[in-house]
This record gives sequence, C-alpha cells and structure tokens, in this order.
Amino acid sequence: MRIAVFGTGGASGYFGAMLARRGQEVVFIARGAHLQAMRANGLHLETPTEQFVLNPIEATDDPAQAGSVDAVILGVKTWDVLAAAESMRGMMRQETCVAPLQNGVEAPFQIASVLGTAHAVGGMARIVSFITAPGHIKHAGFEPLIAFGELDNRPSARLERLRDAFRDAGVPCEIPRDIHVALWNKFLFVVAFGGVGALTRVPAGVLRSDREMRALLEQAMGEIFDVARARGIALPDDAVANGMRLVDSLPSDATSSLQRDIMEGKRSELDAWSGAVVRLGREVNVTTPTHQFIYDALLPFELLARGESAKEGTA
Repeated sequence: MRIAVFGTGGASGYFGAMLARRGQEVVFIARGAHLQAMRANGLHLETPTEQFVLNPIEATDDPAQAGSVDAVILGVKTWDVLAAAESMRGMMRQETCVAPLQNGVEAPFQIASVLGTAHAVGGMARIVSFITAPGHIKHAGFEPLIAFGELDNRPSARLERLRDAFRDAGVPCEIPRDIHVALWNKFLFVVAFGGVGALTRVPAGVLRSDREMRALLEQAMGEIFDVARARGIALPDDAVANGMRLVDSLPSDATSSLQRDIMEGKRSELDAWSGAVVRLGREVNVTTPTHQFIYDALLPFELLARGESAKEGTA
C-alpha cells in the first residue's frame, strides 16, 4: 500500500515508521526542523525494546508532491484538520481513506465535510509517544494499538488491507464492531483526565488519590457518557468505571497533552475536548456543567497562547 502520514507527530510518526520498516510505501508529510532532520538523517524511532533509523525516507512539506495514496493517517492537531483535508485533495484515489488519530470525536465528520463521506473513516490510537528532537520519536508507554472503522460500520475491504499492513508491521490493529463506541470510549477517558488535570495542574497519582479530585473526574466522565448516549452512541453501562480503571492504571506522574500544553503556555486542543463536550451536549439538550467550568476556567490561558482576545473564544 502507499500510505501518507500527514503530520508526522509522536503517534503518527511511530506508526508510519513501523509500516515503512516492513516495506510499506510510506510518504511522511512534515514541516520545519523536523522535516529537515528527516531528510538529512532519516527518521529515528526509539521504543522500550529497540531503536532503529529509517534512512532514506520519502518526506515532504507539500501534499501535492506526495501524489495519490491508498490511505492517509492524519496526525495534525485538531485545529488543523480542516486545512489539512483541503490540502490533500490531490492525494485522493476513488478508494482512498483518511483516518484521523486526533483525541476527539469530530475529526471524521470534518474530513467528510471537505472530501466527502466516501473518504472519511474513524480512526483512533492508543500510545504514549512524542518527538524528543527533530527527526527523533520516542515511544514511551502503553502497548501500541490502532483501530479504524467505516463511519457506517460496514465491512470494508480497504480497511482490512490497512489492518493487515499494520499487523504485518507488528502493530496490533483492530476494526471495532462500532467505531463510534470506540471513539467515545477513548474520548470519555482522555477528555475528563485531560481537562481535570489541566484545571488542577497535578498528575494522575494525585488526581486519583484525592477524594474530591476523583469525584470531579467521575463527574466529567459521567457528563460525556450522558452526551454520548443522548447522541445515540451505545456506550456500555460500565464506561465510566472502565475510564476510572484506566486512570488508576496510569503511571503516578502521567499527565495529558492538554495539561502539558496549558502549563507550558502553548495552544491546546481545549476546543475539541471539553469545548466539544459542551457543544455536542447543547445540541441534544444535555447540560455539562463540569466541562463548561473546565472550559471557562482554561479559556483565558488558551486565548493568551493563541494571541486572541477573550471575546473570541466560544464553546
């Protein structure tokens, strides 16, 4: 398969490197110092068990140069999804699928709004990995897992091919029975943990051991559960309990990308996390006071990082 990794971040870069090492035709779309380092010295991947370098690799900052592909693994930040979709029109074949790996539930529909529903699929990943230096990606935790699904959950030959490519590369890959349940299960955990962590500025060990903070986490997960059910997503009855078990399994010093970005004064995915919970809940008349509070409390830091004024931020 010819596969584009659009936005070669920690997660997408890891998966692309694993595919390329096993002979899949992978083109990496990146920019800046990261791109220059990959062109000059290849892409370095460090895992808990091994290190290797892919050199040379096909890498560009111009989607037009990538040519048409069978699949796109989209690894950009949530606020870049629409622009990325616009720029990849020339990469589409009739059966090309675009699988977003963002921590959110809106990206597949954003892709569909630009490229059409035929090209949009649901995608999610479980991994802790990040760029440690230009051209160098480190996988630091969680057994990697990646999953894809057609938005109508129909059987899909193209996703079976993609699944087999990942499995051949040594990456566990699934096609869930219901991709929306899989996406919302992850959303419930990530957004609650990320929002409460960013609000309190403490790591997982403190969050889960403090009674009041633990209760806040459960409230945040419960609101997402209620929104999902109201939107017709068949989350299991024990989704919140499972989310709390995931929090309990994290290293005591674990933090979310949202928390780290907020604390470092960087732009974050607040709008696509707690902001999305508020928006999506409002559409189905479900109140989300915990996420409204998280969003309102963090919005000034987010707007400062963007260089915007307070009146420009709305959930």
